[in-house]
Amino acid sequence: MSLLEYIKGLDKAGLEGLAERCKTSAGQIKQVAYGNRRASAGLAVCLERETQGVVTCESLREDIDWAYLRGSQAA
Repeated sequence: MSLLEYIKGLDKAGLEGLAERCKTSAGQIKQVAYGNRRASAGLAVCLERETQGVVTCESLREDIDWAYLRGSQAA
């Protein structure tokens, strides 16, 4: 599911709660959802976590090799 589809299902309080948990603003999330701004890698990870995987890092940042990162282990 895209971030835009996901946030369209939220009310104002839900969007603001998501933003708070991701340490950003509702406006920033909307900018990313509508394609006006690119999510940072950190925000992409947070959005995937806070949406329980419904919105994936891959859908937010196709330019990052998430498969490599997901397969790597901490040193």
